[in-house]
Amino acid sequence: MSPDQQQFRWLGRRLPSPDQHRLVVLTGARQTGKTTLARSRYRDLRYVNLDDAEAREALRSVRTVAWARTVGNAVLDEAQKEPSVFEKVKYAFDEGSIRFTALLGSSRILLLNQVRETLAGRAFLYELWPLMLSELLAAADEEPPIPLFGRLLANGSGVAGVLGEEPEVLLGEDEAARLGAFEHLERWGGMPGLLPLDEADRRTWLRSYQQTYLERDLAELVQLRDLQPFRTLQRLLMLRTAQLLSYAELARDAALSPTTVRRYVEYLDISYQIVRLHPFAENLTSSVIKAPKLYWCDLGLLREGCAQWGPTTGPLFETLVLTECHKWIQTAAADAELFFYRTRSGREVDLLIRTPAGILGLEVKNRPRTDPSDARPMRALAEAAGKRWLGGLVVYRGAALRPLDAEGAVWAVPAHRLF
Repeated sequence: MSPDQQQFRWLGRRLPSPDQHRLVVLTGARQTGKTTLARSRYRDLRYVNLDDAEAREALRSVRTVAWARTVGNAVLDEAQKEPSVFEKVKYAFDEGSIRFTALLGSSRILLLNQVRETLAGRAFLYELWPLMLSELLAAADEEPPIPLFGRLLANGSGVAGVLGEEPEVLLGEDEAARLGAFEHLERWGGMPGLLPLDEADRRTWLRSYQQTYLERDLAELVQLRDLQPFRTLQRLLMLRTAQLLSYAELARDAALSPTTVRRYVEYLDISYQIVRLHPFAENLTSSVIKAPKLYWCDLGLLREGCAQWGPTTGPLFETLVLTECHKWIQTAAADAELFFYRTRSGREVDLLIRTPAGILGLEVKNRPRTDPSDARPMRALAEAAGKRWLGGLVVYRGAALRPLDAEGAVWAVPAHRLF
């Protein structure tokens, strides 16, 4: 980890060059590093932060026909705070007097509403998530190897072809660095602003983030006269991470109507606080559960929000594994979809990943050892999936990467090596 320098971000490799004819929309949760990434990628462009009321007033006064010569190619931060800029950018871009603009914002619904209404068919959307394990490990000035998880997604011939080339254990500094980065991620999460801080200041930072989210981001998204019901529901959801989402149960426990609960959950989703994982729709074996599962996006925010600063529990470990998978797929624009599988008879697999080549299964075990029996649920599912089955992973806390069956179809993979 490198708290004294800018972190490497995989998304930076996908962002278009400023010499392309392109409108870029970069969004994501507050404090994930959007401004830092954009200013680094587009360091020669004019930067305007519309958090500044004077900057908003100045751009509001710019005539549409004068936009190109007054502002030109630029990075416009918190662009949703001045809706008039979208029409002006559209005019100049369509006319050809500007070739490139990057529009940044942490309020996804407000920003994308403006994009849909004004820049539909013109803008390319990118989302920046909290730091991933591979980004925590990387030096700012060099691209790291593709994580093992990314290589597994790109491989269409089964897991053994990738995992069979990996050493069983890592030694020395490589292992220590990965374990250190993983320990940071599972305790503090992936917010870049935490890296240079000590433990006490990190707790303060996380508390401030929660307050800012409630009083500023939420206020921009929707007018809530009383934040306390939302706070109550947010805490209940944090305590239910990696569990089935029951709106009726939440409504009862929060003393809210199911309609209000659904609305609040939607607010958390569109502001990048949660991930909803849907059940696998294909009926491979028997009647499947229909309710989604819910995961909190960042473990540091989750721990602070519900005061879970003790050892990592099973749900927290599963949350970390799921969100790392989700962040990589979204960041790399990988052609893959995440699901869970659970039948009414009790058979389940924590995570299914559907790719064009087939289906990959993951079981998550919050312990330092695995057993061949851990692969049993995936073996049954593999038989049902047939030729579509690419193999399974048992993701655990240990050190050794090894097959759990003679065929090499299911492997034990340490979590700190997968990502």
